[in-house]
Amino acid sequence: MPTATGSDGRGEGYFPRWTLKTTGVIMPDERLPWAQTLVSGLQHGVAMSGATIIAPLLMGFDPNVALLFSGIGTLIFFVIVGGRVPSYLGSSFSFIAVVIAVTGYSGQGPNPNLPVALGGIVGAGVLYGIIALIVMRAGVGWIEHLMPPVVTGAVVGVIGLNLAPVAVKAVSGSQFDTCIGLAVVLMIGLVAVAARGLWRRLPIILGAVGGYALYLLLANGLGWGKPIDFAPLAAAPWIGLPRFETPVFRTDAIILIAPVAIILVAENLGHIKAIGAMTGRSLDSLLGRAFLGDSVATILSAFGGGTGVTTYAENIGVMAATKVYSTLLFVVAATASVLLGFSPKFGALILSIPGAVIGGLSIVVFGLIAAMAGRIWVENKVDFSDPRNLITVAVALTAGAGDLTLKFSDFAMGGIGTATFGAIILYQILRVTSASEQT
Repeated sequence: MPTATGSDGRGEGYFPRWTLKTTGVIMPDERLPWAQTLVSGLQHGVAMSGATIIAPLLMGFDPNVALLFSGIGTLIFFVIVGGRVPSYLGSSFSFIAVVIAVTGYSGQGPNPNLPVALGGIVGAGVLYGIIALIVMRAGVGWIEHLMPPVVTGAVVGVIGLNLAPVAVKAVSGSQFDTCIGLAVVLMIGLVAVAARGLWRRLPIILGAVGGYALYLLLANGLGWGKPIDFAPLAAAPWIGLPRFETPVFRTDAIILIAPVAIILVAENLGHIKAIGAMTGRSLDSLLGRAFLGDSVATILSAFGGGTGVTTYAENIGVMAATKVYSTLLFVVAATASVLLGFSPKFGALILSIPGAVIGGLSIVVFGLIAAMAGRIWVENKVDFSDPRNLITVAVALTAGAGDLTLKFSDFAMGGIGTATFGAIILYQILRVTSASEQT
């Protein structure tokens, strides 16, 4: 097998050896006992499943196809990065606006123009792959010049803050929903802080189960809220093929959708920087391969009728809460997703989780993502007495949290994209201005 250099400088095989460790922080090249690995991996599956299924619904895709290809894509990513980057690839929300613009999707039922959108997503994956190959050839210096820690931290913070209204809205439908959402937050916090042993590593999944049970008791049992409707779950078959589609390539759709690749690069870079900050190990040398893995997964997904994929912030939040970064967890989560992609029953079960419970989970997970921005800045000793840094972060966070959308003809760039490009461009302008004043 080819060799690679580990973080400690030692020569290793293409894949790590995953040393067994039972206590403390579990690093990417370490593993828990197999039983704990299985359960913790399933927790990551739970963390990504809601968004991975909701995103395709908003675009008129088959959720089971998206789930299937998220699993396949994660396994592809795992192989390309040599099992050294702990990430899960799930449906990217960055495609929603452009897909709707291209297809004219009404918002209900299957998208009749889905093949045209798939062609554009393939185009985005190809552009992403070209960027990945340039990074693998020329290194990440040019990306680091464009996106230093102050900018990448801002991007990570924006991702969490931009998603915050989604979480808050989910728990704001009624006073009952708000109470359920806050109860879920409390459950997660208590598990993460006070539980012992294996249970302490499962705050998200235990919060989901506890919140579901509480909602079921109070709504279906006591009638205090809108009851869970189990009719779709009962009607869904256990095993069934997803609705596969093939892409149609149309120039206008490709031109509109392909630039989303730039946002995927920013998301992936921010996520990997966040993981590096959490683990204390730089993963910069693997950025090119990570980009390539994501691009290949996106292309394959689109060729089968799935959404574009990206490294998932939700799973980074789980790692932040559990301190378990073993990459083997994502093999478990991906394998489960592949199997469950052929189960409409599972999709119906996930969709039966009340919005208030999902909202409570999201408040914690999205908040942990946003908090990672602070860690990136602290770890890299970002100087906020420097006006360049302060203004760049201030503008990016406000634009992202407020979801500032820029429209260029038929192309709409949402808050994450606006904040990302805004931070990159503004920082470079201020950097040049500062340099010219010093000369």
